[in-house]
Amino acid sequence: MSMSLLLAAAVAANSPNYIPSTPDLGIAEGRCRPNESGPAFIISIEGLKDRKGRLKVELYPNDDDYFVKDDNVVIMAGKPFRRAEMAVPQSGPVTMCIRAPGPGTYSMMVLHDRDSNRKFGLSTDGGGFPNNPRIRMGLPSAQASAATTGNGPTRISITMQYRTGLLSFGPLKK
Repeated sequence: MSMSLLLAAAVAANSPNYIPSTPDLGIAEGRCRPNESGPAFIISIEGLKDRKGRLKVELYPNDDDYFVKDDNVVIMAGKPFRRAEMAVPQSGPVTMCIRAPGPGTYSMMVLHDRDSNRKFGLSTDGGGFPNNPRIRMGLPSAQASAATTGNGPTRISITMQYRTGLLSFGPLKK
């Protein structure tokens, strides 16, 4: 995190307008309506390790300064942040929908929280991004994890990646 973001977060924490980080931030804004017709992403999730746990997709601005940062910091900076969650379906195709604040390009990530503890387990959980960049020594850039939506829903596909080595992730071998 940049020094200016750290300073902004420290000042914000002492502000009466401070928004604490919770798993519920962005859920109401990210929830798709039945037969969603506005700007949104319909995400086909491929390559799940198993059908356990929960899936979470988070939408961020297409900006490395805010991509995969604390949700409260992103929101307090006035940047778009959305979240959608669901239990992994026991069978069939896996599709999630997340609403976007408007047409545009956004960075996203999908997490497979296999034990539903709302924490990323490096050796057990998986992740994925639009454009399916490989996860190596760290997260991909916001630009490598971006997708664009127009005035209506946009369909994308994300292949999940799981730990394959000491510091590397990749799709499961079929």
